[in-house]
Amino acid sequence: MRVYLDPISTTCRPLLMFLYDHPLPVEIVTISLFAGEHQAPAFAALNPNRAVPALEDGGQVLTEVSAILKHLADTAGAAYPAEAMQRARTNQWMDWFNTGLYRDLGYNYVYPQALPDYRFDNPQTQADVLARGAARAAKWLMILDRHGLADARFLGGEEPSIADYLGASYVSLGDWVGFDVSPYPNVSRWLADLRARPCWEDTHGPWNALVAQLRAAQLQPA
Repeated sequence: MRVYLDPISTTCRPLLMFLYDHPLPVEIVTISLFAGEHQAPAFAALNPNRAVPALEDGGQVLTEVSAILKHLADTAGAAYPAEAMQRARTNQWMDWFNTGLYRDLGYNYVYPQALPDYRFDNPQTQADVLARGAARAAKWLMILDRHGLADARFLGGEEPSIADYLGASYVSLGDWVGFDVSPYPNVSRWLADLRARPCWEDTHGPWNALVAQLRAAQLQPA
């Protein structure tokens, strides 16, 4: 098996954490987003989306983080419940993160502030998008706080499931712009628990450096 990823990528960090906790014979190939390696013809031939992550296994290719996590978890026999309803609930939270929280926190709040390609030239449009993204992200985080994490340490129970690896990567994207999760005590606790695990500490060096760079740039006088 071979996984193509960039450790600074929001959608790649869940894979690194999972593989740290559940070692598999996987070759990791770094594809630098900042260097544009995801646009190279050789990688585009593997993944026409020109995006990371991507996985090769036995001549087959997977290109979405949720699908890759599920495949790795099935291969490892870990972090993905076998019982049908429990597995469905894990799938539910992964879909919820992908279709709700990540869209509003990531694409409508964090990315327009941090990445030029997502920023709106019109100041009023930029302000409107950020305000809407912040309001909607708050709604999703309240649901996660009150309904996902109120009665358990992790979404998977006492140990993280693949939904936890995925969701924590999306929520921590707020680090790029100093997004405050303290109004959501269960989310704050959950995120702190995951950050304290060796899988986070040992896979987040490039991510932490990027966060520090972005935050420093935002603190520079205009």
